[in-house]
This record gives sequence, structure tokens and C-alpha cells, in this order.
Amino acid sequence: MKARIVCLAVATVALSAALHAAEPATVVITLHPKAGGEQELADVIARHYALARRLDLLQPEAVHVTLRGADESDRPYFVEILTWRDASVPDNAPKDIVSVWTEMNRLVEPRAGRPGLDIVPMRAVTREK
Repeated sequence: MKARIVCLAVATVALSAALHAAEPATVVITLHPKAGGEQELADVIARHYALARRLDLLQPEAVHVTLRGADESDRPYFVEILTWRDASVPDNAPKDIVSVWTEMNRLVEPRAGRPGLDIVPMRAVTREK
């Protein structure tokens, strides 16, 4: 009986993880370019999005936006919001996408105790009618 309960618990956890992975995953990505590398990073961000779209890794109807701002020291940074088709995509990304991520990481620098490239999972807020 105890073995059945353990097996059921393991199966429940595995099913929950699989169902969660199948849900779209929206992320906010903040990138702090190294000095002088702003345009090159902007180009790589655009290429990343186009490649992810072409490889069908993104949620088709989701909003995508790339923004440029300046921090307290007037240094530029970028924010990109995108939604992966499902939560498993980043952990199973094709080598072409991983290659772009490597390039992005080469072009950024840490600032104010934050990494050069920071990814935060987000959820859309919906209003009740």
C-alpha cells in the first residue's frame, strides 16, 4: 500500500510538471549593454525574436515588445517581453537559439548588483467583469 501511495505521489508530481510545462510562459528580459555595444545588442535582440518566431517557439497571439530606457547613470538598457509557446522551451532550446543567447551574454554587463541579462517570469493580470 505504501509503495502505491509513493508511486501515485510521483506520478502526480510528474503530471503536474508536464501540464505546467505545456502552459505559455511570459518573461521580461532586461539587458544591460556594454558601453558602445548598444546597437549590436539591439540587432541581436531583433534577430533572436525573428529566429524564435521562425522556429515556432513563441506563443503566436502573444504581445511582443522591445523597449529601450536609461538607468540612473544615463546608461542604456533594453527590456524585452515575450511569451514562449510553453514553459519547456527555454530548457530545450535549439542550438541556434542557444547560440544567440551566448552572443547576448557576450554583449551585456552586470549593473547595480543585477546580472547583465536578467529574466523574470511574469503572468498577465486579468480583470473580473
